[in-house]
Amino acid sequence: MRHPETRNRRFARRILSCALASGLAMSAPVVFAQSTSATLRGSVQAESTVTVTNLGTGLTRSVKASNGNYNIAGLPPGSYRIDVVSGGQSISRNLTLAVGQTATLNLATAAATPPIAGEATTLDTVSVTAPPVIVETKTSEIATYVSSKQIEALPQNSRNFLAFADTVPGMQFISSPNGSESQLRSGAQGSSNINVFIDGVGQKNYVTPGGITSQDDSRGNPFPQSAIGEYKVITSNYKAEYDQISSAAVTAVTKSGTNEFSGSFFWDRTSDSWRKPTVAEEKRGYKSPEVTEQYGVTFGGPIIKDMLHFFLSYEAKEFIVPRNVTPPAVFDPSVLPPELASIYGGYSVPFNQDLYFGKLSFQPSDAHLFELTLRYRKEDSISPGSDISAPSFSTNFVNDEKRGDLRYQFSSTNWLNDAHITFEEAAYNPSPVTAGPGYRYTIIDPGNATGNPRLGVLNLGGGPTFQDKGQKGFGFQDDLTYFGFEGHTLKMGVKYKDVELNAFQQNPPYPQYYFDVNESLTQPYRVDFTAPYANRASFVESKNKQFGIYIQDDWEVNAKLTLNIGLRWDYEKNPSYTDYRISDDLLAALRGWVRIQNTDYNIEDFIPNGRRKDFKDAWQPRLGFSYDLFGDQRHVIFGGAGRAYDRNLFDLMAREYYAGAFMSYAVNFPTPLHPCDPSATCIPFDPAILTPAGIAAYVAANPEQGGEVNLLNNDLKTPYSDQYSLGMRNLFQLWGHEWNSSVTLSHIVSKDGIYFRLGNRWEDGSFHRVPGATWGGQPWDERIPGYGSLILGDNGIEYKLNSLLISLDKPYTAESGWGFNLAYTYSDAKENRTDASTGETFYGDGPRLTSRYYMSTGVPKHRLVLSGIYDLGWDTMLSGKLVLATPTPRNATNCNDVSSDSFCFYDPFEPEGTIGYKQFDMALEKRWDTGTDLRFKIRADLLNVFNWRNWNQFEGWRGGPNEARNPKFGKRNGDEILWPTRTFKLSFGLDW
Repeated sequence: MRHPETRNRRFARRILSCALASGLAMSAPVVFAQSTSATLRGSVQAESTVTVTNLGTGLTRSVKASNGNYNIAGLPPGSYRIDVVSGGQSISRNLTLAVGQTATLNLATAAATPPIAGEATTLDTVSVTAPPVIVETKTSEIATYVSSKQIEALPQNSRNFLAFADTVPGMQFISSPNGSESQLRSGAQGSSNINVFIDGVGQKNYVTPGGITSQDDSRGNPFPQSAIGEYKVITSNYKAEYDQISSAAVTAVTKSGTNEFSGSFFWDRTSDSWRKPTVAEEKRGYKSPEVTEQYGVTFGGPIIKDMLHFFLSYEAKEFIVPRNVTPPAVFDPSVLPPELASIYGGYSVPFNQDLYFGKLSFQPSDAHLFELTLRYRKEDSISPGSDISAPSFSTNFVNDEKRGDLRYQFSSTNWLNDAHITFEEAAYNPSPVTAGPGYRYTIIDPGNATGNPRLGVLNLGGGPTFQDKGQKGFGFQDDLTYFGFEGHTLKMGVKYKDVELNAFQQNPPYPQYYFDVNESLTQPYRVDFTAPYANRASFVESKNKQFGIYIQDDWEVNAKLTLNIGLRWDYEKNPSYTDYRISDDLLAALRGWVRIQNTDYNIEDFIPNGRRKDFKDAWQPRLGFSYDLFGDQRHVIFGGAGRAYDRNLFDLMAREYYAGAFMSYAVNFPTPLHPCDPSATCIPFDPAILTPAGIAAYVAANPEQGGEVNLLNNDLKTPYSDQYSLGMRNLFQLWGHEWNSSVTLSHIVSKDGIYFRLGNRWEDGSFHRVPGATWGGQPWDERIPGYGSLILGDNGIEYKLNSLLISLDKPYTAESGWGFNLAYTYSDAKENRTDASTGETFYGDGPRLTSRYYMSTGVPKHRLVLSGIYDLGWDTMLSGKLVLATPTPRNATNCNDVSSDSFCFYDPFEPEGTIGYKQFDMALEKRWDTGTDLRFKIRADLLNVFNWRNWNQFEGWRGGPNEARNPKFGKRNGDEILWPTRTFKLSFGLDW
């Protein structure tokens, strides 16, 4: 890990290398893959020859029209000239194709059509003013494009290209309250259910949450933004080529070199002196030190003109991140000695990331294209966890990743074949900053009705987790498109991956000692620790094999009706699941455990030992249609229905191995404030227990204490979503400009998500000890004889989403000088699990999940995003983005709306207020053209212009049974806000 003091030297060294490299280059147009490539089709005169030429790279494709129709697939998104020749007459048009677009352009050859003003008409250079984009209206997908202009111009803070996806209806780009983690999510499902395809290759995280690799517990970027050309977001009803997904698909295309050497350099910075203080900083009178610097370079051009091109990109982040150690509101820090009380307050931690990307594109002829892309990510950061954790209690998070993609595309008159050989390696390795015991200072919460004996007030020493998780392997995928049948475009493909997954976790890796500050700061009343269990494997590796196959027919029934008919099947061989065995001793203990002989589940359904098979029923029909009301692509009704299977996270399935690989000890020492009955887990305090030797002696004397057992259902299924939609797209003229709009009704039902529940039972096989007991009476301590608790993993998490998605877009053009986008989402989101959409997988309120649905947490009912770009003149551009959302539902347990002889129940709530989140950002950029190939720019971003405070702490306690409703329920009860406060960010850039 890099120490923050090395930051200035590191930045100076890299700034020099960036400047030298970027002296040759400027960013370039994009290259593609099968699921990101565009298709151009339409009608021309019979026997016409249609030729399209990429204005940047010189790529050329020609076809002979059949019965007056032409179809050219596999085109890289970018600017093109299309030439139609028939009977000695010709016509030329310039146009721009977007990522993954199927564009329809009908052309006659009676007379040549002059190029639109400002278009590029030669292959020597790429025009700064791109030709007009053909808007795709006849797709059945719920799809929205994020253009390169939006990525370039809209205000932003993170340089995470996925952040612009929140301009799409149904999408949210979510950051944790302190900005330490950012993820993309869609609808009621969590971020793990999305997938991102870069140049047609999925970036799925097979092991940990986050959806894509290296985004778990990270504020970093998954990919250098300067290497992304544009992307498309499909929120549902995607075609059969998309796999390992049950939520939204993002398909992005990367940039490539062109026939001109070009490049760019950027640097931006902000600091604590350029932002407003948080509420906590205002109260203590000073701000924590903060510095945020991001910089990078691109470099591309020809090696052999029209044949071989290269593109390179590098981006870095160097942050000094402000954090706070804050005591609970019910605790007075003055009771602590000065050396402990002084820890409260502000401090800072480092974050560093390096992103490298390189691409070679080789086109020896019109029919052949080779590409090699390489990407490397190196990242480390310090995270202290909770607000009561001192810097010494922090965790060092390491997210490293390597990916490679070798691609070959062959095209002929009626065929297009696109093949990839891929490599991936991603590692997630959090570990304590302090290698030693942790010290937890606590109080008994006087305001908690349960009398919580361990309300934390300060954490010091060794942190609570050590993990080693990752994925590594090779893959092959091949997509074949055939358009020789009139009116049909057939696409079929196969995918195979051989990937090794690994997982290890020990929580805590070091003993955690608990002290009551109102009793003693030298003698603990409890210690928690883990020790290896002799007969359990703590590290699990699984050599998984993934196989997928699909076929898709896009059938133009007539000039108005298009049908999209597809079928996909996926299969994954997971030997760690199918080959898992439990010991004979554990098998005997489970079968002889009287408490579960007559209960609500059959333990034989969870005993593996040769009874398991991988899930083979992932058949996914996907149907869609579009109906062009007047045959002019301006008013189109569309819809679809389909099923999409995701996959089970390996981290969840590996709990059978590592969750019970360590004996978990909780040893209490009786004190006046923390009495306990003498037992193996309640012993008189001996100072030796503070030493490793004392811990080892206790383990030797109590070898079977602990040993939690996790077992998965032997018939585990893969989670999926059923998706239904109906909508209408319109193109229309307003104020002399072309606009497009979309209104869609969407219904999504997601099922079979994995969750874990307590398998312990009372003597009579019941889950609740005393029927009618208010506080549950779950059998937490009724463990397997000789082992720990039994935790059962099973399918059961479900989501339901009904949504209304509205978009209104006036694309930016250089001729008009402005662009505008509106994205509105209404969501009626429900789930049958407490906080499932934000990643929680354990359920302890009852014996199993039921079909009862609750308000989904994390999904506001109404969300509106407005964004705009405007040319002020004098090479100056202004942009802005406004986000408004109603309050986001929160977790809560309801003990107020029950009688004294019934159970409390989970009951989420919406905090008070009409607006739960609001933020307005602006950016102003000035460019200078020196009259040579050199141009430079200065940009100012002002984030959260009005310094609106988005509160993040609300009272969820309604009151106890038969009590009056808590008057503070639903109101703000803390000072935590979502970042950022009003922040000024300065950027400088050079283009060549």
